[in-house]
Amino acid sequence: MHLPDYDDVCRAHRRITPWIHRTPVLTSATFDAMTGATLFFKCENFQKTGAFKSRGAVNAVFGLDETDAKRGVATHSSGNHGMALARAAACRGIACTVVMPETAPRAKVEAVRGYGGEIVFCAPRNTARQQTLDALVTESGANVVPPYDDARVIAGQGTCAKELLEDVPELDIVIAPIGGGGLIGGTALSTRALSAHTKVYAAEPANADDAYRSVQAGQRLIEDAPDTIADGLKASLGELNWGIVTRDVDTILLAEEDAIIEAMRLIWQRMKIIVEPSCAVPLATILHNPEHFADQRVGVILTGGNVDLERLPWL
Repeated sequence: MHLPDYDDVCRAHRRITPWIHRTPVLTSATFDAMTGATLFFKCENFQKTGAFKSRGAVNAVFGLDETDAKRGVATHSSGNHGMALARAAACRGIACTVVMPETAPRAKVEAVRGYGGEIVFCAPRNTARQQTLDALVTESGANVVPPYDDARVIAGQGTCAKELLEDVPELDIVIAPIGGGGLIGGTALSTRALSAHTKVYAAEPANADDAYRSVQAGQRLIEDAPDTIADGLKASLGELNWGIVTRDVDTILLAEEDAIIEAMRLIWQRMKIIVEPSCAVPLATILHNPEHFADQRVGVILTGGNVDLERLPWL
């Protein structure tokens, strides 16, 4: 498989610019005081479809030639990638099918349908997602756009950190969540190219810590059905992203479930913005590992804000 590089990120940025937002970077005196760091929040919760996933999906869809595009696209997703791919396909005028676990948040299911995507449900296991998608594609011939383990997707996600580092130079650390690894992979590519001294940290739920354990073991480990409030981070680290993580990510920090919920609620309360649980994992790790961040300038990627308002974790 082709491992993307920073040139791929730059090409992706030119391709997707007409179809995405250049999201704002916010600061918080409250969180600076709580952490002893200077934090810069890259707000992908304000992105098209409410999450960074639009970047990779648009890059993949608009990178198809006309013949391939006519076959439509398909993927598996717990929500945000499916929403992003459905919107990108609608923008190009092609069909999109999304395999989703039966436990996917209702708000995300409704959003995929709202963007014109067709949904096929499966059991809430990573293996079931892939098996269902494989069968669907064999029958339909659609182009598969994986949610994370794909060079086009990784390059698209890398445009987020590219914008952050262009807007806020001289960061000491950039931190982003890690699930399948598309975002952290793209983040590492951009950070190494634009600011070689800046460390790249990944934040992972302790209940879905396959990436952390993989690094400890020296080999990629697969977890089939982790149980975490951070539904967007349940996927195991992809093969391409494993290569980037082992080369370019400095540290993986873990967050317990209570800490994720606490951080999510704090962002709502203090910054007055909506974020989903997966989005809160980096702040949770910062709050609970202050020795890594004190006196540092830290870029924090807030990944998305697609929340089921009737199932908030603190209710």
